[in-house]
Amino acid sequence: MPADEDESADPWIPYARQCIEDSDIESVISTLKSDFVTQGPRVEYFQDALCEYTGAQYAVAVSNGTAALHLAYQGLGVEKGDVGIVPSITFVATANGLRYCGAKPVFCDVNGGTGLSDQAHFEAGIQNAELTSGKAKILVPVSFTGRMCDLESLSHLAAKHGSFIVEDAAHSLGAAMNGVKSASCVYSDAAILSFHPVKHICTGEGGAVLTNDEALARRVRRLRSHGIVKPDSLLESEGAWAYSQDELGWNYRMTDIQASLGSSQLLRIDSFMERRREIALRYHDAFADEACLRHFERPELKEGLAWHLYVIRFRSSDLRRKAYDFLRAKHIGTQVHYVPVYRHPYYSDLNVSQYPGAEAFYSGCLSLPMYPSLKDADRDRVVKVLKQFCQSESL
Repeated sequence: MPADEDESADPWIPYARQCIEDSDIESVISTLKSDFVTQGPRVEYFQDALCEYTGAQYAVAVSNGTAALHLAYQGLGVEKGDVGIVPSITFVATANGLRYCGAKPVFCDVNGGTGLSDQAHFEAGIQNAELTSGKAKILVPVSFTGRMCDLESLSHLAAKHGSFIVEDAAHSLGAAMNGVKSASCVYSDAAILSFHPVKHICTGEGGAVLTNDEALARRVRRLRSHGIVKPDSLLESEGAWAYSQDELGWNYRMTDIQASLGSSQLLRIDSFMERRREIALRYHDAFADEACLRHFERPELKEGLAWHLYVIRFRSSDLRRKAYDFLRAKHIGTQVHYVPVYRHPYYSDLNVSQYPGAEAFYSGCLSLPMYPSLKDADRDRVVKVLKQFCQSESL
């Protein structure tokens, strides 16, 4: 919220927020009154619910989405000297998780209209990696704003090059393409989810690794908890207290408190999705003819969009900056998703000219308020104020 908030002005509308109802609060209170508040039966229940919803065979709930990425990469054996191909439009965690393993992220370009990477983008990234860094061990398609990458075509590319696929599905819980749900792992070795408050369901912080590979699920569970196991042979020889650390892991566990909130939220995800779609349709129809904007297809024409974000694209970065400031002055929050990862100082040794699609997308993108509890009146205020801006710029 702006520091100079005027109590007489219109209330602040954030670009995103959690949707907590009485049923969520009751679920958390029930857990707080139980015998378990860290890892107990609610985590197992939440994991099973995620499997049922996505269609994946195994789910491992963890402390956040970044931990999920790290564990998925580590679980697949990514190590020092390995290379992963990552879209240039994503949150930094997608690339950072590879760095945590000692691996090198090599970026690929995206479609300048949607921010998504396709098979050709990943193929170019693989070729670039082979020229500069080595064979790509892992491909990381990012399902951006609620739209999925074409995972089926990428699975053929991965098979051709002997690479693993980890779907970064942090934006796309509930999305589908050709009848295949995001995070189902039909065309990937693993997928990750995030349950940050701005995502489709909220656990405070939280994430999950999903897979159809039992051995991978078993290793991720072990790595999530310090690399510790309790084999039957040790329990029999030493006693029920015994445990053994087999490899270096981390404390990336989710708590029962978080899982109880996530389980309650997951029961309402279909209604969340429908509300997000209604908001997206209203925005699209309202801004379809604004000259200062570029446009996506009408949302209802796309299968299974999860609408994590509604991104508009201005025709220039100057217009985007003016609109951001104009909306903020009217107490409407927006955000830019994302600064291309290679633009951050940590990754600044890369050549920007390699990514014309990412530069085109970034130059004008702006995310409007999008969340299930957004009131019609507030949504309409966003529309009214943005149309005022566009009309002022056309004069």
